[in-house]
This record gives sequence, structure tokens and C-alpha cells, in this order.
Amino acid sequence: AKTGLDAPLLKRLDVEGSKFDGMLSKVDDVIAIADPVGQVSLATELDDGLTLERIACPIGVIAIIFESRPEAAVQISALALKSANAVILKGGKEAINTNAALVAAIQAGLGSLKGDAPPPRSVQLVATREEVSTLLGMHHKIDLIVPRGSNALVAHIMANTRIPVMGHADGICAVYLDAAADETKAIAVAVDSKCDYPVACNAAESLLVHEALLSSTWPAVATALLDKGVDLRCDPRSAKALPAGLAFARASQLSAACEADFRTEFGDLILAVKTVASVQEAVAHINSHSSHHTDCIVTEEAAAAAHFSSYIDSAGVYLNASTRFADGQRYGFGAEVGVSTNRIHSRGPMGVEGLLIYKYVLRGSGHIAADYSAGRRSFTHKRLSLTPEARSRWAEPKLLLALCAAAA
Repeated sequence: AKTGLDAPLLKRLDVEGSKFDGMLSKVDDVIAIADPVGQVSLATELDDGLTLERIACPIGVIAIIFESRPEAAVQISALALKSANAVILKGGKEAINTNAALVAAIQAGLGSLKGDAPPPRSVQLVATREEVSTLLGMHHKIDLIVPRGSNALVAHIMANTRIPVMGHADGICAVYLDAAADETKAIAVAVDSKCDYPVACNAAESLLVHEALLSSTWPAVATALLDKGVDLRCDPRSAKALPAGLAFARASQLSAACEADFRTEFGDLILAVKTVASVQEAVAHINSHSSHHTDCIVTEEAAAAAHFSSYIDSAGVYLNASTRFADGQRYGFGAEVGVSTNRIHSRGPMGVEGLLIYKYVLRGSGHIAADYSAGRRSFTHKRLSLTPEARSRWAEPKLLLALCAAAA
């Protein structure tokens, strides 16, 4: 390209046409979600007149650092406002003007609202590395950082801040074709996982093929992928199993895989292919090479599906479905801040609920702990049923707006 940027990056930066319409559609989806802040998720009677409730509340101020994808600024802002959080955005330098225009539009919209509306400063944008360095040191003011991008970006953020980090790193997703895979499903899932949107973090980057399929299903899957323009980097066994005529005709799309290929997010029509002897070997390979984002098995055997879903250590584990479903909107979350591969708080696509924590509210009437320590009173620990009215007891709109304003 004339800009010097590669094709996958240019595609990420584009917000015209259908991508712009999709960006607005995701905002509508977030608007349609029931207000989550202040919802009661647990109510327990500890004793007569002593009641404990667990209440959803915002995290506070969240800094989101993302590379390219300027539409992320709009999605993240919508989710932050819906969850009563304030947000500080830092996008990639390649989209600095687009990000500035989008955030200015959001701030103008907030400024036009009347009454107890979130202030425009609830959504802010920083642009320079110096500003990011300053943010990383603001552990007394910023409550969470979510870096969206490469492993290098996430590692840098984690190494240079005391603020909690919710990692969203590379999307190295795998599709495993089990010995009991249905050929039609194998072709559909493999092709969609790789080709639907190759630059996405939920696109497949590696394909594992059970050795029992090398002479049957694998050639058909390979042909379908090659027909879609995919370059296949094959291990020796999968390469040898391809029909000679196909290998000759598509020689320009075929090459030998190396170990590094199975740890690479290509972001393009490139797929690394490996042969395995069992579902156990597939699981071991995926767990040691993937980014723990989303991985899929295609199989008709319940035992293989159960083993895969139980032992794959990823945020998303799919059975006979494309990895491209790993998305907040497709999960019904409206949109997503990112896909967390962490093992605490939130994992997988982070929608509104991923931006909430909770607090415990205890209501008493002069109760004191000494009475229970001395045996004068005893706990009942009776779980209380939650009616719709009880669940939303604390979900007052003015409260939510006040929380967002305070965070800003």
C-alpha cells in the first residue's frame, strides 16, 4: 500500500461502509442490555434482622490500550458508560485522527444530554507514549488496565505498572479435526474459522488433523482451504497425504511448517497444519502452543468432545462450531472490551458484566459480633429468594450516573 502499511493492518483500520454500520449496531445492542449496575445477585439472612446482599458495582476508572481497530473506541466507550465506569482510551498511532474524531463525537453526545447524565470527561483519549507512561504510574487513580494487542504490548504493560492488568493478547486459535469428525462439518468449521475474517483475534491459525483422516477427510478440507486462497504450512505427514495432483497444482500455496508457525498469529490467509495421533496429543499441543483464547474440536464422538472440553485451558472451548463465534456481540453481550485470557475475575469476551465487580451490603439493627462469639445469638445463614424487585433494589439510574461522574 502507498501508506507503507500491510494489508491486514489496513483492513483493521477501515471503518467505512458496513464496518461503520456494524459499529453503530453494536452500540444499539449495548443500549438494549438490561442495566446491570446495582443488581442484587445474592441475598442471605445471617440472623433475624441481619441481611447480607451482594451488589454489582463498577470497577471505576479503566484504561484501555489498543492497537489499530478504531471501532474499538466506540464499543469500549458504550460498554464503559453502560457499566457506569469512566474510561481512558489509547489507540494505535496509525488511527490517531480517526480515534480523535470518534471520541470527540462521543464527548459531544454526552455534553448534549440534560439532567444527571455522565459528563463528557467520562470518556477520554490519550495519544502519546509519554501519556501512557504517566497512566501506568497512576495506580491511585486508575483501577484497571486492559491492553488489547500483541503479547509484547501486554508484557510491557504488566512489567511497567502496579495497576491490575486484564490481558487481551494474541489470538492463536486452533481447530482440531478428530478421528470421528464429520467431513462436511470439518470443511465448514475449518474454512469459516480461518477465512471469515482472517485478521481477527478469533480466527484459526493452526489446524490439527488426526492421522486417521489423512487419507480421507484431510484432502477435502485442504482443497476447500486452498480454494479460498489459504496458504498451508504443513508438517511432513499432512503434506505427504495430499494427492499428488493437488500438491502440484497448488505448489505456490504449500510450504513446510516450522515450530514457530504454531506459535504465530498470522492475521492473514495462512494456516499451520499438524498431524496428531489422538485427542490427548491434540490437547497437549494446543495447551502448549495456543494463546488460550479459543480452540475448537470437530467430532461426532462424545468421549473425545468431553476430553477436549475438560482439558483445553482456554477462555473458549468449542465443539463443532467455528472459532469466529468468540465475540461479545455474538455471545449476546452487545459488544466487548476485549477477550480476556486471564484466570481471574473475567475470562473470554468482556462485555458489561466483565466491567463490574461487587460489594457486600449488610443491614442490621445494632447487631454486634460479640453476641455470636459468646453464644448469645446464632447464625441462621438462610438463603433468600430474589424477586425481580429485590434484584434491582439498588439499580437507581441517578445512582449509576453519580457513580460514573465520580469515577470521571
